[in-house]
Amino acid sequence: MIKEVFESDRESFIRLMKEFYDSDGVLNKIPNENFDRTFDEIINSRVYANGYLFELDGKAVGYALTANTYSNESGGMIVWIEEIYIQPEYRSRGLGKEFFKYIENNMGRDVKKIRLEVREDNERAVKLYERLGFSKVEYMQMVKVYK
Repeated sequence: MIKEVFESDRESFIRLMKEFYDSDGVLNKIPNENFDRTFDEIINSRVYANGYLFELDGKAVGYALTANTYSNESGGMIVWIEEIYIQPEYRSRGLGKEFFKYIENNMGRDVKKIRLEVREDNERAVKLYERLGFSKVEYMQMVKVYK
C-alpha cells in the first residue's frame, strides 16, 4: 500500500531515509539535520515536497520523496521523484510499480512530466522505469553547492 506521510509517520519515514542514505544507492551522504528539515517541509507545506510510505502487512518498508516544480519547456508542472527506496527484502513485490500508478492517478491535470534520476549501474531500477514508459534525457545535469 502507498500512502502520504503524516506527522505520525515521522519516525518510520526518517528511518527509511537514513537507510537509503547508508546504501550504495546514493553517491553523496547528507547531514542528519536534513532528514528532519525535509520531513518538516513535507508536513508543513506540501507545496514543494511530498512524502509517501510503502507498507506491506502494516509495516513501513519503503518511501518516496517527490518535489514539484514548474517547467517552461514542458508547459506546466513537473513531479520530480527525488528519492525512492524499498528495503532489499521487499523489492520485486510490485511496490515500485504501485507507487508510480499512485502518483499518476493523483498528480493533477496540470502535471506535464514525471522526472527522476537513477544511477546507471542500478540496472533493475532502470529496467522498471523503462517498462513504465520513462526514457533517458539528453541533458547533462550540473549542480552548484552552497554551504
